[in-house]
Amino acid sequence: MRGVPGGGGRGTRRCGAVRCVMERARGRRSPMMTAILERLSTLSLSGPQLSRLPRLLEDGFPKMPCTVQEGEVPQLFREPYIHTGYRPTGQDWRYYFLSLFQKHNEVVNVWTHLLAALAVLLRFKAFVEGEQLPLDAWSLPLLIFVLSSVTYLTCSLLAHLLQSKSELYHYTFYFVDYVGVSTYQYGSALAHFYYSSDQAWYDKFWLFFLPAAAFCGWLSCAGCCYAKYRYRRPYPIMRKMCQVIPAGLAFILDISPVAHRVIVCHLGGCEEDAAWYHTYQILFFLISAYFFSCPVPEKYFPGSCDIVGHAHQIFHTFLAICTLSQLEAICLDYKNRQEIFLKRHRPFSIYLSCISFFGLVACSAITAYILRCRIKAILAKKDS
Repeated sequence: MRGVPGGGGRGTRRCGAVRCVMERARGRRSPMMTAILERLSTLSLSGPQLSRLPRLLEDGFPKMPCTVQEGEVPQLFREPYIHTGYRPTGQDWRYYFLSLFQKHNEVVNVWTHLLAALAVLLRFKAFVEGEQLPLDAWSLPLLIFVLSSVTYLTCSLLAHLLQSKSELYHYTFYFVDYVGVSTYQYGSALAHFYYSSDQAWYDKFWLFFLPAAAFCGWLSCAGCCYAKYRYRRPYPIMRKMCQVIPAGLAFILDISPVAHRVIVCHLGGCEEDAAWYHTYQILFFLISAYFFSCPVPEKYFPGSCDIVGHAHQIFHTFLAICTLSQLEAICLDYKNRQEIFLKRHRPFSIYLSCISFFGLVACSAITAYILRCRIKAILAKKDS
């Protein structure tokens, strides 16, 4: 088609081309497609309309209450040297779930473990597809370990995401977090025992290692729950001891088969990839433990690390890297040490050990529930 003389020829050709498309569409497309093309042919966005687009998108989301300063939340929710970025209490549940996308002093804690949980699942999915993982006694401790890792990461992110709802839910979700920690401790012990231990270590400790690991896992949960229940802010040093000592004992026991293997390997000029990943696991855990125990750097820069950079966030980050290193090491051990595994263990003992995992979870959950009931009664008495 040609444009008429005297102006508008280019525009007429453009309109004519659109009409040609429309005519072809009417002949070959459905009425819905024809209507879409008609809308597109008349679509026009001006500069002012484009500039209003971000505001329109923002208005489409529900309004979120602003974060508040430490003086505007109860003492229970305040963290030392963190002055701002607290979420107000008493909001509906939707607010706390949507605060996943809000800037506040817990958001990095949530995202570090959310991303770590996704990374664990994706890495394990790739491993399963690559190794054609069977569902048998040989693979069961690995499955338990992955389940325990995802469980502790999920419990942790839920605690940090939802604990600001109220004082009762603050205690509830942190008790759930501690159950997740004990779950991860025993899941790690199972994987280290079955896949990663050397024969010299195994000959000495095989009889009592898993029962002791289960007890230390429960003790770690009980110690953390009791410390949370018993002590109020500002926390005394005894609270930290109730948390750190049982968890430290559990770590020393659970890591002992790996530590023995790493030391022997490095003394002999270590060339095992798995031993190196176990080394990284230990290193990253020790770094994370330091930041869990010490409020650094916010102690030296109070108010400057409220949103990003305070110790608990660094603790979360290194613990997540520790878990990913551990997963890599255990996957390598699973792939390369099957012959050792089959010589040592019978299916019945493996099934019994894995059943004890769920027994530990139940005992830890019952302990957390009992202390939650007690704290609920205390809070009810305080409010009456």
